[in-house]
Amino acid sequence: MADLSVNVAGVSFKNPIIPASGVFGYGHEYEELFPLSELGGIATKGTTITKRNGNDAPRIAETTGGMLNSVGLQNPGIDAFIKKELPYLMQKDTVILANIAGSTVKECVTIAQQLEQTDVHMIELNISCPNVKQGGMAFGASCAGAESITRAVRKATTKPLVVKLSPNVTNIAEIAKATETAGADALSLINTLLGMRIDIRSRRPILKNNMGGMSGAAIFPIAVRMVWQCANAVRIPIIGMGGVTTGKDAIELMMAGASAVQVGAADGVLVVGFDEVILFFYQRGNQRAALFRRVVLGVVVPERLVALPTETDVPNHTHIFLRVNTRLPQGAEFLWVLAVHRL
Repeated sequence: MADLSVNVAGVSFKNPIIPASGVFGYGHEYEELFPLSELGGIATKGTTITKRNGNDAPRIAETTGGMLNSVGLQNPGIDAFIKKELPYLMQKDTVILANIAGSTVKECVTIAQQLEQTDVHMIELNISCPNVKQGGMAFGASCAGAESITRAVRKATTKPLVVKLSPNVTNIAEIAKATETAGADALSLINTLLGMRIDIRSRRPILKNNMGGMSGAAIFPIAVRMVWQCANAVRIPIIGMGGVTTGKDAIELMMAGASAVQVGAADGVLVVGFDEVILFFYQRGNQRAALFRRVVLGVVVPERLVALPTETDVPNHTHIFLRVNTRLPQGAEFLWVLAVHRL
């Protein structure tokens, strides 16, 4: 088997594939479907100083080539993360990137200080979340803001520090250079693009929060461009993300300058070693859909999308074992259900 290992800021990953923060929760539900140890790493759900319930529903809206979310950093808080979630993750023989966020610089510093006393491998500082009223994207919208918070968190920890950048800026390369100057060991980009959908019947925004972050295949060319710009502006490594759907996408992003790749909305390249995989996507409420995918060279490729009014309407495929997982990852608005077929 080919050696897929990569090194990011002195940390060795067995392969470059990392589920992005938010979509993967803390991995509990996904472990029932495949071994987490096969991942290069895991970027945890964004963790704040105290528990957050997130924004009010609806928090998910479909859009062509992607989706909008305004979940709002729902998480149990740093104390619960360290006590309950981190010990579980540290047993999985993969690199753990603890994604952190705060409403103030002081909160981010405090979280980093607490993580300094743990065995977590890396800290990913989120200065790019568009779905919170304080902190988040506000920190990463200017060179001065990005440099200030990066410098403060850098002083609070000796662990490798990855700074997650926002695409909702005028010049991302300049912000990348500012964070490098302030002590970032690596960058991750791009986070979601700020977007909005309106229900033409009600004449109101679909999302309760009005706006949300857009992810999915539609933003991939923007991610490639921004990764390329940053790779040509800084010397520190980059973890690329944004619309990665296929293995070719991951390769393209690495050709643009990324050392590793995070996968969010697609979440498909996480399933390897099977000849065929059918992945069903259920959204909360009455609307359901099924997304069929197949594995090609270890990469899950989207094939077609069909509406499913009820679970009983799942198409009949010979020799496919359907495994229904009824629990939602913490903070998620959807449920992945896998059917695996070994040919």
